[in-house]
Amino acid sequence: MKKTMLIILVGMITLPLIAGSQEIYQWVDEKGTVHFTDDFGQIPEKYRDQVKEKKAPPEPASALSPSPSIKPSQGKPPPGPSAEKKDILGRGEDWWRDQAMEWKQKLVKAQKDYATAKTALKAKEKELEDAKFKPKSFQRKIQDEIKVLEQKVNEQKRQVDEAKEMLEKVLPRQAEEHRADPSWVRID
Repeated sequence: MKKTMLIILVGMITLPLIAGSQEIYQWVDEKGTVHFTDDFGQIPEKYRDQVKEKKAPPEPASALSPSPSIKPSQGKPPPGPSAEKKDILGRGEDWWRDQAMEWKQKLVKAQKDYATAKTALKAKEKELEDAKFKPKSFQRKIQDEIKVLEQKVNEQKRQVDEAKEMLEKVLPRQAEEHRADPSWVRID
């Protein structure tokens, strides 16, 4: 009986120490989705170079025992240096601003590429207009080039729309869902 109690006691003492030392790995895929795991082997090879390691958060205090830093009569923590604000996943303002800046850069690049493709398409359409007295084979060649440029314009427009959607709707919604400050994702 004493042996069993001793094993249980040792287990109760060492379990929090083992659990508290677990690593959590975080990475972001090409779609901007954030992933977490405690098994490094589950991280796809192409994301392993960008993995961020974090210690597992400590277990929350029991609902029966009040937090030692909060007095029940006050209902708020004592005054002192305020910690950096974070969302529910522990990401701070820098992480959210980086996400917004990344999408802003994608938007600027997509807008530039869209303008370039649109200009090339207009030039090719003008070339087709000027080629009305040229051989039909030459005109067909230009028409084929126009079709390719139209596809390129449509793809660039889709990328512009995707980046705008991320900046205007998706990132603010994700920030709200993760209880991050909405101002962190505003890019002016």
